[in-house]
Amino acid sequence: MSARRDRTGLAALAPFLWLGVFFLFPFLLVAKLSLSDTVLAMPPYAPRIDWAQGMAGVQAFLAALDFETYARLTSDRLYVAAYLSSLRFAAVATGILLLLGYPMAYAMARCSPALRQALLMAVILPFWTSFLIRVYALIGILKPEGLLNTALAALGLGPVSLLNTDAAIYIGLVYAYVPFMVLPLYAVLERQHHDLLEAAADLGCTPFQAFWRVTFPLSLPGVGAGALLCFIPMVGEFVIPDLLGGSGTLMLGKTIWTELFANRDWPAASAVAVALLATLVVPIALYQRQQARLKADAR
Repeated sequence: MSARRDRTGLAALAPFLWLGVFFLFPFLLVAKLSLSDTVLAMPPYAPRIDWAQGMAGVQAFLAALDFETYARLTSDRLYVAAYLSSLRFAAVATGILLLLGYPMAYAMARCSPALRQALLMAVILPFWTSFLIRVYALIGILKPEGLLNTALAALGLGPVSLLNTDAAIYIGLVYAYVPFMVLPLYAVLERQHHDLLEAAADLGCTPFQAFWRVTFPLSLPGVGAGALLCFIPMVGEFVIPDLLGGSGTLMLGKTIWTELFANRDWPAASAVAVALLATLVVPIALYQRQQARLKADAR
């Protein structure tokens, strides 16, 4: 019995060890870098611990850490503009995904089981192709001599200029993340009982009223999960704005890459990453609080 209890304890401890090694420890390293200063050296930051001095070296290291980089983030308009632009792109794209993904998930949940499986496979199928290849395929469609303008010319319509614009970024974000919105919504809608809609109809609700009073409120957990799964990675997206938006696009993912590889300002890149993580913790905490409240109300 004692051996079994020990194995159960180790199994429960394994996820925390995994998070500690692959999330907490790297985050602490990034947080330490964000409190450092940029120097012309290798590596390009200071201070560093001088282990030869023992505890005196550790104390000197801690005393040299400061928040100057974070003060620069709030005072430099470039960082503020990139931060606000990332939130705008992610919020608008999440709204578009919800408007497109909810009808798709609703239709999938209401169709026949055989067709439902085929549609589910169609939603998952893009995951079988490299993300980078799919973005390059969008370039082939949206570029001035691409497939979109070729099709418009065949219809007698004028060409459109989409590549290297905000519209191209929104198209790329919506295309890349639509499965992350559809699948959580489908999982919630597919489990809903049709008896609830029949009961609403017996009480005098029209189909439209039954949807807004029964179906949609019960699907809010899926809406929240889908919104978080889309919004969180889109805020820090790098590939789509870099390839589809051009060099003038301001987003935090591109800012981190530029500071890290082009400017070799590792403290600034780390501070932007920490600020991004702190921002994303807020919607996650709000979602968890809402879920806990719903569970408490259900009891």
